[in-house]
Amino acid sequence: MSEWILDLAERLIVGRKRDGRCVYDAQAKQELISACGRPGISMAKLARDCGINANLLSTWVRKHERKAVVPPAPAVVAAVATVATAPAFVPVHIEAPAPQAQAMLQMQARLPSGVVVDLGACDLPQACELLEALGRMRCSASTRT
Repeated sequence: MSEWILDLAERLIVGRKRDGRCVYDAQAKQELISACGRPGISMAKLARDCGINANLLSTWVRKHERKAVVPPAPAVVAAVATVATAPAFVPVHIEAPAPQAQAMLQMQARLPSGVVVDLGACDLPQACELLEALGRMRCSASTRT
């Protein structure tokens, strides 16, 4: 253990509360938090050398990092507020495509029951509807007992 860690450990804990929790020196606490940011320093080893729990030191570092995040200046907030007042939706005009000649289909379906469905001329949406309806029908072979 280096000399500065021993010095820091001696200054860190300044007292105890009635319930047994430690009271920490604010300056020593800040030095410990800044030491955690140095390259090659293990937070767990540093906490152990100073006589505190590694989770406590990790919590201190996280709180310090959250405080370091600076809130945006009021001028920036005002600029964002003026941008936000612009309309959220922009009208988009879509022209309908020119009507195209629909391909006409001829369809014939023979069901296992002997029924023949014959469509002489139907367009694609009608054919799709018919196929869906036929697909939902129960098969007569599966209903026999």
